[in-house]
Amino acid sequence: MSDWNDGVIAEFRANEGKVGGYFEGAPMILLHHIGAKTGTVRVTPLVYFPQDDGSMLVVASKGGAPTNPDWYHNVLANPRFEVEVGTRTFTVDAAELSPQERAKHWPLIVAERPGFGEYETKTSRVIPVLRLRPVA
Repeated sequence: MSDWNDGVIAEFRANEGKVGGYFEGAPMILLHHIGAKTGTVRVTPLVYFPQDDGSMLVVASKGGAPTNPDWYHNVLANPRFEVEVGTRTFTVDAAELSPQERAKHWPLIVAERPGFGEYETKTSRVIPVLRLRPVA
C-alpha cells in the first residue's frame, strides 16, 4: 500500500492536487497525521468532501476491511495536524462525527461516491467519518 500511496502523493503534488485513475475528478487531500505510538509524521492521500462551513469530511473506510485504517487511530490520538489541499498546506483540527451527524452525512457521501457504500457492505464495523476544521 505504501508504494501505491507514494505514487498518488507524487501525482497529487505534481498536478496541484489533482489525481487521475481511480480518483479522477474526486477532491483529494493529503493528511500529515502524527503516529500515535511513534510520533512520526505520515502522509496519507484521501478523498474528501468539502462542507459549506469550510470544513472537510474524510472517511476511514480502509476499503471495507474489518479494522479501521492506521491513520484513523493516529488522528484520534493527535487531532491537530497539517493537510495539503491543492497547492495549500494548513493546519486542521479533526473530530469524529457523532452517530447522529454520521447518519445525516453518510447518505450524501454514498450518493456522491458510491464506492463508500460498497465498502460498507464488506464490513460489520461502522465506518467512521471525521470532520477536519481549518485552524484560524
